[in-house]
Amino acid sequence: MTEEAVTAHSLTPVLRVLRSCLHLMVAALLALAAVRALAEHAPDAPAVLATAVALFAVYATGPRLPRLRTSTGAAALWLAAVALLWTVLLALTQDGVWLAFPLFFVQLHLLPLRGSLPAVAATTAVAVAGFGWHTHTLSVGTVLGPALGAAVAVAVVLGYEALYRESEQRRRLIEELTAARSELAAAEHAAGVLAERERLAREIHDTLAQGLSSIQLLLRAAERALPQRPGTALGHVRQARTAAVGNLAEARRFVRALSPPDLEAGSLPAALERLCATTARTSSLAVHCQVSGVPTALPTGHEVALLRIAQSALANTVRHAGAGRAELTLSYMDTEVALDVVDDGAGFVPAEVPAPGSAAAHGTGFGLAAMRARARALQGTLVVESAPGEGTAVAVTLPCPATAPAPAPPTPAPAPDAAPETAS
Repeated sequence: MTEEAVTAHSLTPVLRVLRSCLHLMVAALLALAAVRALAEHAPDAPAVLATAVALFAVYATGPRLPRLRTSTGAAALWLAAVALLWTVLLALTQDGVWLAFPLFFVQLHLLPLRGSLPAVAATTAVAVAGFGWHTHTLSVGTVLGPALGAAVAVAVVLGYEALYRESEQRRRLIEELTAARSELAAAEHAAGVLAERERLAREIHDTLAQGLSSIQLLLRAAERALPQRPGTALGHVRQARTAAVGNLAEARRFVRALSPPDLEAGSLPAALERLCATTARTSSLAVHCQVSGVPTALPTGHEVALLRIAQSALANTVRHAGAGRAELTLSYMDTEVALDVVDDGAGFVPAEVPAPGSAAAHGTGFGLAAMRARARALQGTLVVESAPGEGTAVAVTLPCPATAPAPAPPTPAPAPDAAPETAS
């Protein structure tokens, strides 16, 4: 094996267990050879014992040498010393042949494949020769025994290396998948944060910002009415107070993440009727609302978007158009729902509207951008048609799933006082 593989292998728990078992096997086989020589009172028993002790000492020193796991040259020198002492032991007693099997694993573990296979072959040849010299015969069993042991050792080590490489590939693949999943989650989180910021910006613009602008206009009107017309001023103050209450409800809705209060109180057509009535009552604009087609139950997101677009369009009409009349039409079709807001005001050139946030916008321009973003988020379209002196028409169309007809909306109750919402 390569030095990197040796280092990596030495860190695996399975390999540490196998190495411990291998060391115990070597110690047991050396003890067996020494004990049998002493028990049989062999003439060379002292030499066998001394060689076994020397071989064990050299073998036991190897695991304590760090260079054996990082240097192929150091491992080769150590293996040569072990092999030399083993050859001497094999020459003294035929029991030394059993040490060839653990030596196969040691050689395959410490040497690269191109060096370990010749070493295993040489050890097999020495084992066969030594055993044949002691038994004075060379049979098929004498040759096949060490050869099969070498083949088993090579197969086990190569199989372990293949399994280890496969497990490493799987581990790296899992790490890459985990990293990719983390990156994807981070990207989705960032996209979600940006989408939520955009949504909140639209909500704040279409509700709180417009409501605060209305309150400002009403209080300014009340200020102009004082002190000559205290009754008129009081009416403006009451309308501003009602608008402030509505804005407070919207702010609390943001915290609770609920649907708009207007939609909580009834259907979308009823909410649009109340919006038109409130706008007409708090401004000089005559607003008419009509519903075309059979009302159907729309997803909450569609209803919220249509209501907010209607609020923003009417607020722009009140603040910028100088119109005397506005028409709001909600049309239910088979697969779409459309909202049209048309006024007879001064009109403008849509292409010349500055982008929100630009130097020319002066803090305005968010209304049309927010309306387009709402329509685009629901795969819908928003078209603005206008020209100087020809009024303005805002048309939004949203695709919607086919649903059962909704119950006819009840006759709307008189709407509470509320200030007109203005767009910037």
